Amino acid sequence: MRRPAADFLLLATVTLWALNFTAAKYILTHGFGPLAFSSVRYGIAGLLFTVVVLPRERSLRIGRTDVPLMGGGVVLLLLNQLCFIYALRFTTATTVALLFGTLPIFSALISSAVGMERLSVRFWIAAAISFSGVALVALGSSVGLSADLKGDGLAVGATVTWAAYSVLIASLMRRYSPFRLSAIFLLAVTLPLALLGSGQLAHQNFDLGWAVWAWFAYAVIGPLVITNVTWFTAIDRVGPARASLFANLQPFLAAIVALLVLHETITGTQIAGGLAIGCGILLSPRSRTAGAGAER
Repeated sequence: MRRPAADFLLLATVTLWALNFTAAKYILTHGFGPLAFSSVRYGIAGLLFTVVVLPRERSLRIGRTDVPLMGGGVVLLLLNQLCFIYALRFTTATTVALLFGTLPIFSALISSAVGMERLSVRFWIAAAISFSGVALVALGSSVGLSADLKGDGLAVGATVTWAAYSVLIASLMRRYSPFRLSAIFLLAVTLPLALLGSGQLAHQNFDLGWAVWAWFAYAVIGPLVITNVTWFTAIDRVGPARASLFANLQPFLAAIVALLVLHETITGTQIAGGLAIGCGILLSPRSRTAGAGAER
């Protein structure tokens, strides 16, 4: 695949990820319970992705010695989904998207903690700038202080758990294809999500209108199925360093989409925070670890 074609796939992937914030927020504000939405979404996506991947992989088997790592990945992904969906319930999609901009910083911190890479003085300066941006985004929230602080904290939790999941899955990708791992994790997380959301599922009204179901179809097929194929296809051609340049566009693109589609408000303080986060990412050295699975 030529670089322009791979770059197009990367840009398409990042765009699909960015739209997910708006899609999920719209669905939650138009009648879908958070856990009901997440469990149904992951269940359908897991089945669809397995149908796509199984003919290619021929098996979803995982070695016995890797079961503990897989279990850890399931726990992290479950926590990520809980934090992500409730962050969107308590604060704006714009705020959640901006806070997700700290993902490369948290990924590097966790990689360093487990001995995967060493951090330079330049990184710590970048981290300080990015975290000052997080503080500005939180201080600039305009929906209501108590709700925003709860949503902001959950958004940071979603970012941290995704970063930890990224580091964990990087070691598994040395032995298994990302497609096999994505299929397994999508299916494995569905069960605990459904158990936790059983109460919401029992009382969920599914007569939600065509717009909600259109966004729901997108939330399943776009960020959970298509991007798992496009991201890893492109990253295999151009490498994780170039892919990270595109991935860093996601939070800012997501914030713009949320502002345009959901008509959310953004304060000057939040804009300054988003710019600080972006400056920190640009200043930080490129990570040598590959990106994680695309499901989100």
